Amino acid sequence: MIRLSGVGKTYDDGTIAVQALDLEVAAGELVCLVGPSGCGKSTTLKMINRLIEPTTGTIEIDGRDVTGADPVELRRGIGYVIQQVGLFPHQKIVTNVMTVPLLYGESKKVARQRAHELLDLVGLDPSTYGDRYPHQLSGGQRQRVGVARALAANPPVLLMDEPFGAVDPVVRVRLQDEFLRLQRELGKTVVLVTHDIDEAVRMGDRVAVFATGGRLAQYATPVELLARPADDFVADFVGSERGLRRLAVTRLSRDHLEPLDGVTGGQLGAAVDLDSSLEEALAAMLRDDRGMVAVRDGAQFVGVLTPNGVHRALRSSLA
Repeated sequence: MIRLSGVGKTYDDGTIAVQALDLEVAAGELVCLVGPSGCGKSTTLKMINRLIEPTTGTIEIDGRDVTGADPVELRRGIGYVIQQVGLFPHQKIVTNVMTVPLLYGESKKVARQRAHELLDLVGLDPSTYGDRYPHQLSGGQRQRVGVARALAANPPVLLMDEPFGAVDPVVRVRLQDEFLRLQRELGKTVVLVTHDIDEAVRMGDRVAVFATGGRLAQYATPVELLARPADDFVADFVGSERGLRRLAVTRLSRDHLEPLDGVTGGQLGAAVDLDSSLEEALAAMLRDDRGMVAVRDGAQFVGVLTPNGVHRALRSSLA
């Protein structure tokens, strides 16, 4: 869906923001760009929709070289979400979301209906929030409106620059969960910039780690990134806690479980679902203090996870 080939950006004063970047994002994939300040991740995002023009290389979206396309027309097919949201302060929430469909020539009736659907999709009841103004919403609610507005034109590509960075940690996790649910439902191709490695490995199908000077240091799945950093820079960036972070990005499977051996549900204590992460399963195991945790698939218990199973799961995730 998105392919960057030899893309670079050098400013007039000689500053190299991005150098010789090769990056591919598959259709329906969520890719996180992460790295320290000034490493070129936001510049890369802005080059995709040509808010910044690349100095070298080509950028293709769905096989089309966008460096030769009309930038205004290009941006109409790309949703863009920034940290500060950028809502129109004197317009009601529903009108903010209606803006893009109206620009595309939709009738007010159709645009309003679309806005109501999207507000409901991001968890904001339009009958409650539609007639409010941005200053009457919390930071997290404004971020949701920003996502709804970006989706209003039903773009195949969504670019997000620190979309959850302006809210407190508890709200941020809820917004991440809500967006991951939306992503599974809508299947958009998403490129998301963040400085937070935990957010990157939690949300990304793949993660691109940028080093200072605009160099792509590693591009990998969260599991591979945490288990096999490409160099010392990546190892330092993901941190000494990367082993613990792997618990959050590794999902359970039946291969990790021990048999029930006739133990009934009432004797199993705490239980987790089969699609849980190792982190969730281990937390339940520690809370219950039994040395194991039951795992269910729907209403049926399918086995128990022991500490040996956790170790087996971590090893098998690298296979």
